[in-house]
Amino acid sequence: MMKLIQRAARYLLFWCTAALVLAACGNKDTAQLTTFNGETMGTTYSVKYWSSNKQSLPEPAKVQAQMDALLVEVNRQMSTYQPDSEISRFNQMPASADSMPISADFAEVVTEAIHLNQFTEGALDVTVGPLVNLWGFGPDKTITHSPDVAQLAAAKKIIGIDKLRFQPNSSGATLGKTVDGVYLDLSSIAKGFAVDKLARHLDSLGVANYLVEIGGELRGKGRNAKQQPWHVGIEQPQLAQAKATQIVVPLDNRALATSGDYRNFHSDESGRRLSHIIDPQSELPINHNLASVSVVADNTMRADGLATGLFVLGEERAIALAKQHNLAIFLIAKTQDGFTTHMSPAFEQLLANHGH
Repeated sequence: MMKLIQRAARYLLFWCTAALVLAACGNKDTAQLTTFNGETMGTTYSVKYWSSNKQSLPEPAKVQAQMDALLVEVNRQMSTYQPDSEISRFNQMPASADSMPISADFAEVVTEAIHLNQFTEGALDVTVGPLVNLWGFGPDKTITHSPDVAQLAAAKKIIGIDKLRFQPNSSGATLGKTVDGVYLDLSSIAKGFAVDKLARHLDSLGVANYLVEIGGELRGKGRNAKQQPWHVGIEQPQLAQAKATQIVVPLDNRALATSGDYRNFHSDESGRRLSHIIDPQSELPINHNLASVSVVADNTMRADGLATGLFVLGEERAIALAKQHNLAIFLIAKTQDGFTTHMSPAFEQLLANHGH
């Protein structure tokens, strides 16, 4: 029987006072720093910001209420767990139906998903949901065996970005499908979008210094209360070469996202370990030596999607793509002796620019 296992991460984005390990941790001038936390998308979120002119900002309770309302709206648009959400209505509609109008936010995420599908050579595919469900990682947790050949063949017919009828335009985007059964799942990118959504709201309030996090995906802007860039740690496994166990990443108007299968996998009836991340081309759970991919990008939605896509590609192809497009990525790979790490040239430069 397939059993969901939650494994403690060997590396993770680590927190201080129920939040990230920041350069501001331990700062005595806490009067300038506002922090609040909440729950969304089956995980938690955290917002930190400070301003030298706090009188011009709404009360923190009002800001959090606004943030919660924005997150409720993102879920109403893109949660597959809400039967009346926009994405659920799309998933339930037949191919014969007229394309449905979708919100600007939904259209923005679909646009980025299509772009990243092409960028990652098909590795990030938001139509892979039927395969995710077949392998037991969707809403139905009662699946107790691996899918058979016939099931996989049927799923293949309804998977692919080319099965979407997407028309973005200034008067309002529409979305339809070319075959029945096409199923969108934006979980690999929507969480990053939600981080960006909250960050934009802080921008609109005139907040120049903040750090926003949802489920380990982050975006920082400006400086912390010590007038330094926000710093976030990526914890490494204990490495044989006794290097530092933490990589400290500056988020100076940048975003960070990590993808890996260390927390979410099944063991099938034969005890085989099955990753929750499915390769849309092989139709199988990924099976390579990568433990995680962390990506630093200009926005969290892109970092989130790239992390998943690069993880699907595997170590060699991820490194090659990162070098080709100057992506800042940090990889942790499994070896016979434990773990090894790799930084792309852009990631190394990012650390060097901030003295790490």
